[in-house]
Amino acid sequence: MGLWNLERMFEPRGIAVVGASERDGSIGTAVLRNLINSGFAGRILPINPKYRRVFGRAAWPSLDQVAEPIDLMVLATPLAAAPAIIRSCAGREVGGAIILAAGGREAGPDGAKLEQSIAHEARIAGVRVIGPNCLGVIRPKIGLNASFATQTAQPGRLAFISQSGAICTAILDLSLREGIGFSHFVSVGSMLDVDFGDLIDFLGNDPEVQSILLYMEQLTNHRKFMSAARAVARLKPIIALKAGRSTAGARAAASHTGAMAGEDAFYDAAFERAGIVRVNTIGELFDTAALLANQPRPNGPALAVITNAGGPGVMAADALAEFGAEPAPLPEPVLTQLDALLPACWSRGNPIDLLGDASPERYAAALEVCGTAHAFDGVLVILTPQSMTDPSAVAEALVKQMSGRRFPVIAAWMGAASVAAGVERLNQAGIPTYPTPEQAVRAFMHMVEYASKSKLLREIPTERALAPTFDRPQAAALIQGAVSRAAWTMSELEAKAVLAAYGLPVVRTVRAGNEQEAMDQAADLGFPLVMKVLSPDITHKTDVNGVRLGLRGEIAVRQAFREIQADLRRYRPEARSEGVMLQAMVEHPECELLLGAVQDPQFGPVVVFGSGGTLTEIIRDRALALPPLNRLLARRLIDQTRIAPALRGYRNRPSAGLDRLEEMIVRLSQLLIDFPEISELDMNPILLKDGQAHVVDARILVAEPARPAPFHLIISPYPEEQEMRAVSKDGVPLWVRPIRPEDAALLADLFTTLSPTSIYYRFFSPIKSLSDTMLARFTQIDYDREIALVALEDTEPDGKMLAVARVIAEPDGERAEFAVLVGDPWHGRGIGAILLDRCLRIARERGVRRIWGTVLKENTQMLALAKKLRFRISKVPGSEDCELEMDLSQVKFE
Repeated sequence: MGLWNLERMFEPRGIAVVGASERDGSIGTAVLRNLINSGFAGRILPINPKYRRVFGRAAWPSLDQVAEPIDLMVLATPLAAAPAIIRSCAGREVGGAIILAAGGREAGPDGAKLEQSIAHEARIAGVRVIGPNCLGVIRPKIGLNASFATQTAQPGRLAFISQSGAICTAILDLSLREGIGFSHFVSVGSMLDVDFGDLIDFLGNDPEVQSILLYMEQLTNHRKFMSAARAVARLKPIIALKAGRSTAGARAAASHTGAMAGEDAFYDAAFERAGIVRVNTIGELFDTAALLANQPRPNGPALAVITNAGGPGVMAADALAEFGAEPAPLPEPVLTQLDALLPACWSRGNPIDLLGDASPERYAAALEVCGTAHAFDGVLVILTPQSMTDPSAVAEALVKQMSGRRFPVIAAWMGAASVAAGVERLNQAGIPTYPTPEQAVRAFMHMVEYASKSKLLREIPTERALAPTFDRPQAAALIQGAVSRAAWTMSELEAKAVLAAYGLPVVRTVRAGNEQEAMDQAADLGFPLVMKVLSPDITHKTDVNGVRLGLRGEIAVRQAFREIQADLRRYRPEARSEGVMLQAMVEHPECELLLGAVQDPQFGPVVVFGSGGTLTEIIRDRALALPPLNRLLARRLIDQTRIAPALRGYRNRPSAGLDRLEEMIVRLSQLLIDFPEISELDMNPILLKDGQAHVVDARILVAEPARPAPFHLIISPYPEEQEMRAVSKDGVPLWVRPIRPEDAALLADLFTTLSPTSIYYRFFSPIKSLSDTMLARFTQIDYDREIALVALEDTEPDGKMLAVARVIAEPDGERAEFAVLVGDPWHGRGIGAILLDRCLRIARERGVRRIWGTVLKENTQMLALAKKLRFRISKVPGSEDCELEMDLSQVKFE
């Protein structure tokens, strides 16, 4: 349902508490007390037929008798009462309800039916629902504590969303001890309606929210979550703790690819694609939150470690090594300065060991040097309790040195009672403290990971998009033929034909039904050869000794045919034989790889890449990614594997042709986009030799698709159906299509054709060039929530870019902002009108109701276009600028 009414739930003026009570121990009592004691300034309306007054406030017997408007309703009642209560909201314009009670789907089939009834009534009444089975909502800044928590949160800029109420209370308790504040503290429970995607969208657009923390057990709307997370993670860190890393979610599969993939790995792939940092424990989540709440984000992993003992410094170095990092080297100027300030026997390296008699002044001096060196991205200060070191005095010295630092300073005060006062002083000053160096380093490196991921989200592909050289009709005939005859495992010959139709480098493979055919085919193919059993009942050919390698003559071919048939009868006498397959042998390969995919009911198709061969499942060197994939994403997928360094070239071994591997991954991605019928796909092994890849074995499993393309994907693919040809007013042929990530260079070239006036009209500021960040933002769009069409010269897909128009939907999907940019040489040719008209049509098809935009009063060309397209034009209040608006539901396109 998008973000509709969420602003009323999180900034309510009137709150009704249904089930409000004065009875000790009741949830209704706890909620009402929390609202009153937290200082909520709006109306609090107790609802309970048993009371006339509750805590001195007038009570109503039912919602029907409340005349005042209600933005938020908290149900402190048994769950069975919820449908009727929600039903009573019809016609009252209640914003939303928080349902606290358990007893829904987690209680079994009857509870699931009850939830369905609640959802039905909520849709009719137009009421948003948080819960059921949740703790409630806290928003400290406005004194909103609509929960039954025993404490309330302090104000801050962190937002916390949790499926578990118990985790909420634990984090809340820890935050109060450490002085961490929150902008929003939300327990979502069963997510009957409002879910992670809704809240990430809502909080991502709130300037008061600096970072978002998630405790997640499962997703309900995977595509909405990915769309929201990918948009927000570019701007704000999202840190997630996903429970359930066990193998229970892994699925048994007929292919190597399926056997290597499991549900938790799919979450990893989704988080990676969205730019979300995943932590493994509640402790890590909280430790990272402590750093996020009070310190600037690091730009890189260069960490200086200051300590008064050698052992903890080593522990910090070991913790960095777990992340593939090490303490930053000390530049010569830093060494010189420290030599002048520290005892002669200091460590003269990083970790910077100040020795056991380190004074507050010595700590402060070392921090001062590191803080002004510009060689570090952060400083970790470690203190162990020693007789000559005063933890409180050192803490005070750190606080004084912290003012104006450009990078995070974190502390590990090791010990208990003897360091407690120092820890408290640091927490008061906003310096996060950790009991061990390892915890401090992990929190720091999680922030480094976010910095790295945010840069990757803004990275620009350097290559053009893959040329569309796919034979879709050929692949469709094979795949749909297999589905129609319920042949769920395609033969290897069929599988290779499908892959060849998409340009994947399969080794030519032929069938021989009998011994003589095998001899004839061998003579045609040439030697050496590989012979494999052909049976619809055999998945892994080596299980029946069904592969013979290195056949170099007719005698070897004849003998291999007889042996394969005999072994099939010996190992699987019930299996059907359709003869054998023959293919040329790739001798002495340099490497064996796996490339495949598995279809998940929730995540859709997932691409798997890694080391291949018969030991694939034992070695388990693999990385996963979600389509759609371009070359840049394909290269990242390769780089995540342990075999990647060897593929880039190792010792006397040349590079393995990474460009070709990238292209294979992109082609496989397109195949998976086009055919939701593919449930599993295996290319294993792919043999690399002399920079060429050879798919020597392939397997495809198909099934009736649960959803048609492209809705089987959780990331919207390039909308090819929006491509069209057009002609400008003066007869120039145009190629109109959606923008692609690979268009960054074309967009940059278009910008160079703009006059300063045109730039100001479009961007409302005199910018000189489009930064890489801006280019990434404008070209790497979410096709689910944004429409961006470009007009290219002639009919060439990659010709000169002449113009771009875009419609950016607000998170609720009902309103959207438009913008048009036409290069100066092509003004007055009607190109902008063509693009915007097409954008508006697409927007209406997607359910957008209103389009708006702001135009400077001097931009007469844009205002003329707006009049032509029948926008309503009005003045922006308090400004001379114009606001354009259109009700798409009332527009009749020609």
